[in-house]
Amino acid sequence: MSTEQTYELPPNFEELKKSASRMSNWRERLDAVEQLGQWNDQQTINILARMLKNDTVYPIQEAAYRKLRAFGEDAQLPPRKKGDLIKGAGKVFVRIKKSLPEGHTYEEFKEKLQKTRSDVFDTYEGDKGSDFDVWLEALWASLQSVKA
Repeated sequence: MSTEQTYELPPNFEELKKSASRMSNWRERLDAVEQLGQWNDQQTINILARMLKNDTVYPIQEAAYRKLRAFGEDAQLPPRKKGDLIKGAGKVFVRIKKSLPEGHTYEEFKEKLQKTRSDVFDTYEGDKGSDFDVWLEALWASLQSVKA
């Protein structure tokens, strides 16, 4: 009998693999990291390594890093991104602002951003955590000088 250790994949591996790539839902990606991190298998390690390197939401990168380290992998946590988390996000915010009528509210801005660019909304919400609303409202206020 072979002494080589074999690992199993989670029964919902294909679903977790899809969840790990769902860019408009950071909570689903974070949950995928947590679940995949319970299965020390090369396929799960590969997914976690990709998320560590490429995910736009820093807390997801941190979670993937912790899981990889727990598996004994030589992972390096990348520095937190500065500036736009998604290329061109600044322009997106301006376009949303300009598309709304003069005198619109912060809530209207937030709702339109969420409906029209859920990927941008989700990335920043996941990255900013409990500070998201404060951050977004400050951003919206800074755009008030932008003319429609």
